[in-house]
Amino acid sequence: MPASPSTARAINDRLALRLLQDQGPLTAGQLKTLTGLSRPTVADLVERLQDSGLVRVVGESGAERRGPNARLYGIVADRAHLAALDVRTTSLSVVVTDLVGGTLAEASLPMEEHSDGPALERAVALLERTVAEAGVRRLHSVGIGAPGLIDPATGELRDSTGLPAWHRRLVAVLHERLPAAVLVENETNLAAVAEQREGAARDRDTFVLLWLGHGVGAAVLLDGRLRRGASGGAGEIGFLPVPGTGGLPSATGCDGGFHALAGSSAIRALAAGYGIEAGDDRGEEAAGAVAVRMALEAGADDFLDALAGRVALGAAAVSAVLDPGCVVLGGEIGHAGGAGLAARVEARLATLSPLRTEVRATALGGAAVLRGALLTVRDAAQDELFAP
Repeated sequence: MPASPSTARAINDRLALRLLQDQGPLTAGQLKTLTGLSRPTVADLVERLQDSGLVRVVGESGAERRGPNARLYGIVADRAHLAALDVRTTSLSVVVTDLVGGTLAEASLPMEEHSDGPALERAVALLERTVAEAGVRRLHSVGIGAPGLIDPATGELRDSTGLPAWHRRLVAVLHERLPAAVLVENETNLAAVAEQREGAARDRDTFVLLWLGHGVGAAVLLDGRLRRGASGGAGEIGFLPVPGTGGLPSATGCDGGFHALAGSSAIRALAAGYGIEAGDDRGEEAAGAVAVRMALEAGADDFLDALAGRVALGAAAVSAVLDPGCVVLGGEIGHAGGAGLAARVEARLATLSPLRTEVRATALGGAAVLRGALLTVRDAAQDELFAP
């Protein structure tokens, strides 16, 4: 059954808006070429989108192309304003943008020396101050990336051992104080979204991101979709039982699991065994990455091989169960190790599994979480505003 005229118009409008999202300002002629629609149909949809306040003329394509088709149409960036937060155990980062992702203000703050109540107030105050600095009166949506499990039924952070209570309370407080939609997602999942859209996995619909930072985690993308699991716990690889830890993980802690081999403190301790003293002046969260960078600068092949062997254990388990074909080493440690560590992990992994698995280094590092939060909240906001 053919679509009704109103449905067809809505489909065409959404197609044009997506093209303007992905490619930036376009002329009517370019929209005609990219959509395959007729010139009158494109002229009608451009007029509708202008009348709705979603699109406006933002310039011209060049002096040599005058007339209606030389006008460049773009999404109205100030139609809505967004914020993204990267909530870590020891820090908080915030960015405020317009609807197309243009940065208006950004800030960060250490959080580890503050108890839950003061930390929560400092977090909210940082967001409010950054919004004010951006000159924004009202936020449309806020996207949050945080460690821990997201309840698939409520979309909120669940109680997690080892994480500050203010993490979980932050979402509720923002709901109370802001007239804005608040979305929260696991930090590793958001990092994977960013790597697929803008980073190391842009050519992959199926891959696993292995997060190597203060803790370890994994994000699973299969056929272009994030897989969160029945309870939101897909990718909690820190609890994976592996040889070499001298123990087993439990329901209340991952100390005997893969975390004990590949978390930042474990990597720092491993480095010390090879004579690499990373120090703790930048905090435990950064110590593992510092150790890896020092090892690369010093050419400490023995340590790097030992580290690659540890990381390959987790990657081998992922490969055996999911056969993703590609593993991206993310987080600060994956970024510090770069292509060199990725190549060592891939070589070691090839001896542990018959399944061919490419290992790549993150292109975005620790910034992937904030970027993924922004991409996710931007998509949600645009879906709402662009709805017919």
